[in-house]
Amino acid sequence: MMTDEPGRDASDALAPIRLRDMGAFHVGGREVSLSGLPRREVVMAEGGQPVALDPNGTYRVEQMYAQYFLAEPASGRPPLAFWHGGGMTGAAWETTPDGRQGWLHAFLRRGWDAYLCDAVERGRSGYAPVPEIWTEGPIVQAQEDCYTRFRIGRPGTRPGPGSAYGNTQFPVQAFGELAAQMVPRWVHTDAAVLRGYLALLERVGRMIVICHSQAGVFGIRAAAARPDLVRAVVALEPASIPQLDAGYRTPTLVLMGDNMDTDPRWPRMRERVRDFARRHPCVTLLSLPELGIAGNSHMLMMDRNSLDLAARVHEWLMTLPPA
Repeated sequence: MMTDEPGRDASDALAPIRLRDMGAFHVGGREVSLSGLPRREVVMAEGGQPVALDPNGTYRVEQMYAQYFLAEPASGRPPLAFWHGGGMTGAAWETTPDGRQGWLHAFLRRGWDAYLCDAVERGRSGYAPVPEIWTEGPIVQAQEDCYTRFRIGRPGTRPGPGSAYGNTQFPVQAFGELAAQMVPRWVHTDAAVLRGYLALLERVGRMIVICHSQAGVFGIRAAAARPDLVRAVVALEPASIPQLDAGYRTPTLVLMGDNMDTDPRWPRMRERVRDFARRHPCVTLLSLPELGIAGNSHMLMMDRNSLDLAARVHEWLMTLPPA
């Protein structure tokens, strides 16, 4: 069992966070050369002189950005890798939409080192020219889609306190701040995204992956591909479960929220998760409604009880034997 420091209440107190280091880097990527493209003249800044832009040349694409925070003192535990969901960036784990401290803060206070990632094609990782390198453009999600698909409000409603689920844990008054986090996403880049995450593991070494939604698939795939580099997976409502053979043995905790029965997508996903847990003894399913915890949305790390959920995850991680 990993060594622990003070329990849930003490860890949630807002004492100063102490770091022994912080920084950032990029991993992975590839170079692509383009030729035969027309040159054009552009003005780069207001009042500037026209510049002849030649798009022919070599481009670095499909790299991934990671920002790290190393807690003081060092705990000796594997570091945490935070992988965000679709249309989001590493900001999802930072300050919550209503201004509370997020999971990054919660786990740093408990002595965990943390690596926040912007997946390939997201945020500070950048994206590739379209259609010259990537053949498809991005998807940008409407606020109404996010509001209902993330189970903050019922299908067919618009954002606002009057349309939210009555028991919702999401801070509805701050939905606009969540909408401000949403960025373009692509739907044909899964292989490149997974390569970026694997490159992070190869650089840092053995890690615990905390992943949300779309990244749940990548976290489980990474654990299946490199069990030597993934100590455990914590998946918050994974968007799907990949096909795995019986050899999957990475300790995996899956958290599921509430209000899933009003949209047919979510019960199907919930059943896939339950089947995943039935087939693999290493998987623990934490269904919050079955524990008497009501109202959690798809955005578990932003909900009003997010620190309590972080404490539960921490407690589960502390039960893992040294490896």
